[in-house]
Amino acid sequence: MESEAGRLDKAAFPAYSHPNPFINRLLLERLRKTMDAIEGGAPYQRVLDFGCGSGVLLPFLGSHAVSVIALDVDLIPFERMKAHVAFPANIEVHDMHSFSLDRLPVASLDIITALDVLEHVEDLPGTMTGLLRLLKPGGRLIVSGPTENVFYKIGRRLAGREHTGDYHERGVKDIRATASEYAGIQDIATFYWPIPLFEIFSVTPFAQRS
Repeated sequence: MESEAGRLDKAAFPAYSHPNPFINRLLLERLRKTMDAIEGGAPYQRVLDFGCGSGVLLPFLGSHAVSVIALDVDLIPFERMKAHVAFPANIEVHDMHSFSLDRLPVASLDIITALDVLEHVEDLPGTMTGLLRLLKPGGRLIVSGPTENVFYKIGRRLAGREHTGDYHERGVKDIRATASEYAGIQDIATFYWPIPLFEIFSVTPFAQRS
C-alpha cells in the first residue's frame, strides 16, 4: 500500500538494507559514528531515542543503559521490526500522540538521540528546548541530519522512489543554528567532505558545560 510505504520510508525502514552499496554504507557508518560517540560514556542510567523509527538504534541503547525510552509519532515501522527482532526488555516505546516530552522529568536523561528527525518537526525551537530541559548536567543530545544541498537531493533521487518525498522542514544547518542559541555544539562526523550529505553533532546546554 502506498501510504504504508511512505510511513516506512520516513522511519528509514528500507534504507538500512539498501541494495546500493554506497547508500547502505553511508547509513551504517552514520549509525556507527553515533554509537561510538555514545559508547565512550557508558553505562548510562536513562536515555531517550527521540524519533525511534524502526528501532534500529534501540538494541545498542538497551545494552548501554539501565532504561531506554523510545518515542515516535508513528510506531508501525517499529512494530514491523519487532516481529523480526527481539528488543531488550529495558526499552519502553510510546506513541507521541499520547505521550509528550512534558511527561518526562526535567534533568532525568543522560543521552538523547535525535537521528534524522529534527528536520521533520514543525516547531524546532520548542522541540529543542523541550529536549534540552530533559538532560542531566553533563548530558548530551546527539543529532544527525541531512544537509539538503543539491548533492543530497540528487542522492535521494538516486536512492530510489521511496526516498524522493519532499517532507523535510529544514536542513541540518538550520538545526545547528537553532541548537547553538541554547547550547554548545561539538562536531562528531560529516559524510562526506568535500561534498557533505549528512552531519552528526552533539549538543550540550550552556548551563551544563564545564
